Amino acid sequence: MNVPQNVKYTKDHEWISIEGNIATIGITDFAQRELGDIVYVDIQTAGETIKKEEIFGTVEAVKTVSDLFMPVTGKILEINPLLENAPESINSDPYGKGWMIKVEITHTSEVDGLMTADQYTEMLSA
Repeated sequence: MNVPQNVKYTKDHEWISIEGNIATIGITDFAQRELGDIVYVDIQTAGETIKKEEIFGTVEAVKTVSDLFMPVTGKILEINPLLENAPESINSDPYGKGWMIKVEITHTSEVDGLMTADQYTEMLSA
């Protein structure tokens, strides 16, 4: 399983990469494997400010629909346009082409509560 060291993680299996006050967010390799083949991504929250742990969208796989939770409070600046026609890119490249949203972080202190790669790996093995 792929757990990059250069991103942070949530208990809900989202990853977050931060540059300054801009974050790129997606679901982890573990999450996409658990979901199976992803067929649709529904994110209608562009331009909205979503609070930490609130739902920003859903991802639909062949066998289930799963909510997507915000790792930090922020304003959604961009939704990955690739996901509209190629949602399966989340399965093939969850940390690259399969990113979901870009966010302007409102409360940078919330980043401190996210897990490191080692902490996330430990949670998965518990």
